[in-house]
Amino acid sequence: MIIGRNNELNQLGTYYNRDKSQIIVLYGQKYIGKTSLLKEFMADKPGFYYLCEPASEREQKFRLGLFLGELGIKTLRFPEFSEVLSATTKKHSQKKVIVFDEFQNLIKSCPTFMDELISFIHSSWNNQEYLVILSSSSVGFVENNLVSRIGEAAFELSGFLKIKELSFYDLREYFSLYTNEDCAICYSILGGVPGLWEMFDKKASVKENITKKILSKNGPLHNVAKSIVEDELRETGVYNTILSSLSDGKLKLNDLYEQTGFSRAKISVYIKNLMELELVEKVFSIDTDGRDNAQKGIYNISNNFVDFYYSFLFKYSSFLEFNSPEEFYRLYVLPSLKSYVGKYYRQICLEYMEKANARKKLPVVCERFSKWVGKQGTIDIVAMGENGKNLLAICVYDKAMLTYEDYEWLLYCANKAKLNADYIYLFAGGRFDEKLSLEAKVRKNLKLFLLDNI
Repeated sequence: MIIGRNNELNQLGTYYNRDKSQIIVLYGQKYIGKTSLLKEFMADKPGFYYLCEPASEREQKFRLGLFLGELGIKTLRFPEFSEVLSATTKKHSQKKVIVFDEFQNLIKSCPTFMDELISFIHSSWNNQEYLVILSSSSVGFVENNLVSRIGEAAFELSGFLKIKELSFYDLREYFSLYTNEDCAICYSILGGVPGLWEMFDKKASVKENITKKILSKNGPLHNVAKSIVEDELRETGVYNTILSSLSDGKLKLNDLYEQTGFSRAKISVYIKNLMELELVEKVFSIDTDGRDNAQKGIYNISNNFVDFYYSFLFKYSSFLEFNSPEEFYRLYVLPSLKSYVGKYYRQICLEYMEKANARKKLPVVCERFSKWVGKQGTIDIVAMGENGKNLLAICVYDKAMLTYEDYEWLLYCANKAKLNADYIYLFAGGRFDEKLSLEAKVRKNLKLFLLDNI
């Protein structure tokens, strides 16, 4: 049984149980687990799965003919799509599932495919019902180009199902032998992408996995982040420069302009492309009466593994070439690893708060979670409650000790943001100083959490 996908399986089941044939689009980033999900869903259902490779229309038809031949169905050497689809009409008591994975490759080379597919499933002579799943790892194509590419055929789509990243808690279930700290490191590197998790050895240490699976030239993850960028984008030199600058903390447009030497207009265009591929995100600060003290126009790399690649492998590629993976880890990864994990500690803490909120275990029922990005400091989590009360939190992983001064700084930022600090949560990766611990015993609205507590 796959981890963390019950909701997606239920949604597929809902489409499957509808009357008449349906066509849906299922999509998500590479390695997100679409194929595993489809295998699980199709395990007890008739139908077939077909992977569409990039190819010309003639080659697509030839490959489909070969595929049907392997299934024992004879066709022409270059069958028409209508013939391919008709070969599936043998009546079955259950609705059949037909999956065209990476279907964008078929649509790009075969402009009539969608029309023939729609004509087939709505044919009066075809008494078999189908659930056709068009699957894709090209998020940008599906969200920005699909409708314009297929035109009126888009009206025949029953729905879209986006497969999103799994949570830290799903990862912790998968790496059940790891400590919370180990899981935090894995999550910060691999994100909620189960296809990447599977390339780690659950019985090996985190250090061994980083050195053997990522840093080693023969490691299965060594070139994955590079291929994610190169497979979807041209002018990789420009994108490498921007992503490297973002990983180095140049998060504002002007910072990128000064670092890269590219014009602001050019950077904006390339950032937009990266955002469409969900490799970069724009960070929005919650709107408050203190908006004059907030920062605007901040960008982050939103793909954890791409961020790790540019933070370490790309940045120090010459040293990686010259040193052993173990030596590279000791010299370049380990000294900055806590700081790197610190960038993703907020997400782990946010997931904890969202789960607690769903169980009504927070001091206030929260309607919205956001963050305050100030010119002088950040409040990592701003949770606004239904009764107008606020729960503010900071998440600090890379300090050996969270101090009373950090608590006072949060209150200072809250004042700048013009937010009432009705309840305060402090999440630490290390420990708390004595003064802060005593303060938490006195103040009922102040709670302290270590990684092992969440």
